[in-house]
Amino acid sequence: MIQAEISIYPMATRTTSASFYIAKAIEAIQKMENLRYEINSMGTILESDNMDVINLATKQMMETVHNLGIARVEVIIKIDSRRDKHLKMEEKLDSIKKQIS
Repeated sequence: MIQAEISIYPMATRTTSASFYIAKAIEAIQKMENLRYEINSMGTILESDNMDVINLATKQMMETVHNLGIARVEVIIKIDSRRDKHLKMEEKLDSIKKQIS
């Protein structure tokens, strides 16, 4: 299973808020097959068993923001690819929570 945390930063927008652009980027991947996602306050977690799907989602999100008139988009992506266990993002969180006293 592959999880990737993606953060998208549209540059040189009219305001300091990025929520409109991030919402549109999320809308662009909502119907992708073999992709799950979870939004958090600092980015979006993408999950798939196929790296090509993660790459396509990343590209789609970036292109969506560009197509909204943003000439420069910064994308930060962190990838966790694990083959010894098939853990979903919720299971990873549960494992951490069990360790917290």
